[in-house]
Amino acid sequence: MAADEVAGGARKATKSKLFEFLVHGVRPGMPSGARMPHQGAPMGPPGSPYMGSPAVRPGLAPAGMEPARKRAAPPPGQSQAQSQGQPVPTAPARSRSAKRRKMADKILPQRIRELVPESQAYMDLLAFERKLDQTIMRKRVDIQEALKRPMKQKRKLRLYISNTFNPAKPDAEDSDGSIASWELRVEGKLLDDVRPGPARPLPTHSAPTVPVPPPRSVPLPQPSKQKRKFSSFFKSLVIELDKDLYGPDNHLVEWHRTPTTQETDGFQVKRPGDLSVRCTLLLMLDYQPPQFKLDPRLARLLGLHTQSRSAIVQALWQYVKTNRLQDSHDKEYINGDKYFQQIFDCPRLKFSEIPQRLTALLLPPDPIVINHVISVDPSDQKKTACYDIDVEVEEPLKGQMSSFLLSTANQQEISALDSKIHETIESINQLKIQRDFMLSFSRDPKGYIQDLLRSQSRDLKVMTDVAGNPEEERRAEFYHQPWSQEAVSRYFYCKIQQRRQELEQSLVVRNT
Repeated sequence: MAADEVAGGARKATKSKLFEFLVHGVRPGMPSGARMPHQGAPMGPPGSPYMGSPAVRPGLAPAGMEPARKRAAPPPGQSQAQSQGQPVPTAPARSRSAKRRKMADKILPQRIRELVPESQAYMDLLAFERKLDQTIMRKRVDIQEALKRPMKQKRKLRLYISNTFNPAKPDAEDSDGSIASWELRVEGKLLDDVRPGPARPLPTHSAPTVPVPPPRSVPLPQPSKQKRKFSSFFKSLVIELDKDLYGPDNHLVEWHRTPTTQETDGFQVKRPGDLSVRCTLLLMLDYQPPQFKLDPRLARLLGLHTQSRSAIVQALWQYVKTNRLQDSHDKEYINGDKYFQQIFDCPRLKFSEIPQRLTALLLPPDPIVINHVISVDPSDQKKTACYDIDVEVEEPLKGQMSSFLLSTANQQEISALDSKIHETIESINQLKIQRDFMLSFSRDPKGYIQDLLRSQSRDLKVMTDVAGNPEEERRAEFYHQPWSQEAVSRYFYCKIQQRRQELEQSLVVRNT
């Protein structure tokens, strides 16, 4: 769909520009060879990036941890998660974690924007992407709401009724050729132009139905693969021939749609005979949603002839509001006027009961009745009749809107670009950490190393679960402080209490 390609292309182009700017530093309007300052020579010492992992601080000695607490390195080709016995995340799990990333993760910190003025172009693209996503989301919601409502379009179905006559041939070898016969064809197609208009009322005709084999379908050429079959517009087709010529058992030809019916582009009926025949065609349209003919009294009250059930209930509710028939004290009840009482045969009823009471007042819609003469006169040129019927078809835009909602053509590429943007932002943040480390070290190497050692010492205590300060505890001055006497008394008191509990437990066990 064109709208899907435009929306997906816009999002994809925005993601591509964001990623291109982050990786290459190319700003709209900049020369192709220009780059951002922070994308020049790599910062940090050669080899593996210093402080590349946020979980490891620079300067941590490999032997700073006890051997018993150290975890063996995983063998080559095995990840850390596998070495710990944890399940390795699969591709869907990684995609789900990528989806959980927030919009804030793509924003460059203020310090980086101050260092790199060209990054404002990236922030402008990010704001444009946010507006584009909001617009697309709003349009998707509008399309979903529009699809909930019926979207019908009135078209003209041109119906062609023609017949041919095959005179008898005395010298024919087969029996079919020696008997005169005629063939009636009923076919039609949708007109390209759309001219909506009110449905024309047609006369009704009731005829007895006798089950007979369905007529043979006529294979007609299909101009396009998406062409709708002629029979799909109708629920049933009955052709009534002259009863005096073909008798009570062979004068009806019926076709009714079933769940297994194969749609066709036309129908044909072939019968023997050399006389002109008067026939009546009764075509029952297949309304979607189903429509009903209103009872004459209800039709005069609402001004409707044939409508769907929902439209009838809505028109009835409009009549109740216009004439103020709703009970002022109990809104659930309707006080009927004289017309309302005649139709529903009760002076007062609940509005929730109306759909059930409407069932007896709704009748099947009238069929389209066409009278035709099957002429066998060779000199008669008027053997084809043409009629235009108003039908309702699905709005072509509805299929395009559904395909737009279900389309995932550009989602994978957009997700891949989004992941690259997040990875690039993380890389930029790591480079900022490396830069801060290098600047701090260059300004005051001695003070920075001392601060780093103190930080490493604190981290080492946390990692090794060491309580206190071993460096201070090994000196004698540590035990000459005022609190040492009280600490010794508390220590001996705890030991006495512990020994007392052990004795009491041993006596209890001995007595039992």
